Amino acid sequence: MSERPRVSVVLVAYNRRDLLIAALDALAAQSRPADEVVVLDNSSDDDSACVAAEHPVGARVITLDRNTGGAGGFAAGMAAALDVPTERAPDWVWLMDDDTIPTPDALAELLRAVDSYEGPVALLGSRVVWHDGRDHPMNTPRKRPRVSTELMDVADRAGARPVRSSSFVSMLVNTKAVRYHGLPIADYFIWNDDFEYSCRLLRHGTGLYVPGSVVEHRTKTFGATDADPGPRFYYEVRNKIWMITRSTALSGPERILYSGAAVRRWVRTFGRSTQRGVLARAALQGLRDGVLKAPRSTTVVLSGLPVSGAVARLQGRRP
Repeated sequence: MSERPRVSVVLVAYNRRDLLIAALDALAAQSRPADEVVVLDNSSDDDSACVAAEHPVGARVITLDRNTGGAGGFAAGMAAALDVPTERAPDWVWLMDDDTIPTPDALAELLRAVDSYEGPVALLGSRVVWHDGRDHPMNTPRKRPRVSTELMDVADRAGARPVRSSSFVSMLVNTKAVRYHGLPIADYFIWNDDFEYSCRLLRHGTGLYVPGSVVEHRTKTFGATDADPGPRFYYEVRNKIWMITRSTALSGPERILYSGAAVRRWVRTFGRSTQRGVLARAALQGLRDGVLKAPRSTTVVLSGLPVSGAVARLQGRRP
């Protein structure tokens, strides 16, 4: 890079003030500090917005008057981060939830990989671990298939690996890609929003997994999202159907591949569940809404909120 890139953190918070403080402490301790921290408070019932505003990291806090889920929170936060004067516009946005605790060199390692990679990069993801150091199964990136030996070598020299998808638990996104592809689909609310968004950006773009950049995902339990999700299984089914049938993120062969993978995952979820009746009802509702409805535009979903103007300006005529 010829100049120091500007990086804005977008951190989505909801009712986890103690974890939020730990995340902000970790951001303040970065060896390469971000240029701005935007905390998007998703209408928390606790004092998350207050602790964020009072934290020494100096975050810009945006509080919504309704919970828009992770999908809406990231869309809103990204729009706000980019809706600034040109001289303050970020080159990258670093996305994370309030239970993401980056190690001190997490951002520096992501930017080092950008600087070392021989070509444009749409996004990069960190290695995500649980509190005991094990790789977190909830945030495993999908490897990019059929990558040439030459491109593998290029990525290897940058200390990275090519991927087809990434997680919002520490995703560094090139703002050129955001302006071209638009925002995450806010109507997903939770689940598969980062899968759809990263796949959309990486269908023709380059994504890198950077194992030297490490963050801790402080979930209550160790496991993937198919560990007995209860009523939230509705979002898994509906959103996966929306992604496979209505998103531009996947090619034709990938739609077939991921359809099979989704069915296998759902069968596995049912097999492990202790509340199969709850899952069955959620799955049927998700199947109905996934087939009969389409996701509303992000501009519509986030209308009436403090960020609605920024969202509309960034989205333009996009859905």
